[in-house]
Amino acid sequence: MFQLKNLPFLLERKKYEVLIFSLIVHLYAGVFFENLNLYILYFWPLSFLMLGLASVGVFKEKGRWKIIIKNTLLLVVIILPVLHPFLKDHVLFMQVLSLLYVSFFSLIFWEVMKFLIRPSYVNADIIFAAGCGYFLLVEISAFLLLFMYYNHPGSIANVDASQVASTYIDLVYLASVIQTSIGFGDITPSFHTTKLAASFMGVLSQLYNVLLVGILISKFSSKINSKS
Repeated sequence: MFQLKNLPFLLERKKYEVLIFSLIVHLYAGVFFENLNLYILYFWPLSFLMLGLASVGVFKEKGRWKIIIKNTLLLVVIILPVLHPFLKDHVLFMQVLSLLYVSFFSLIFWEVMKFLIRPSYVNADIIFAAGCGYFLLVEISAFLLLFMYYNHPGSIANVDASQVASTYIDLVYLASVIQTSIGFGDITPSFHTTKLAASFMGVLSQLYNVLLVGILISKFSSKINSKS
């Protein structure tokens, strides 16, 4: 049975397992909510709080200023969903919210990539960190698309704009489709800026996959050579 006193150990020793779980919950937990008002009002702040706790282990023993920047961004991205009921879907608010989320997830992604590149050993952490990088790219893409959508309304066709939760879920869906190169075509970029951004995201995801395969092969080869 989980006890609160075990939380520091969990966040340090199982940081990538906790992070990948938090990312999946944040991205796809909307499937369990019929009422999206409850989702955006209560679940969003809680999911970001969960992500903040999950990122603690990733930033352990990092530089002081990096930790300060991460904590500042975390505080802001937790407060912003709480402010949403008062500011509603104000365009400037949604643009600021989107860019801050992009910054927050990009910072975590950078630390995950540094971990993937450096260690010469192969264990479960490498596999979970690789998964974290994949879902972090979905997060970054979704919020970048959200910024572009509010910056230029109509730049992404067939998005449900009835409420911010619906828009966010549609763009998580689009980001996932881009990342996996599925291409259903039901939600599509319809302006040159979003077309180019979607193209870049697709190329970036493929580049990540290629680099990841190279990193994993290199580490497995190093492990085999060290035993021979």
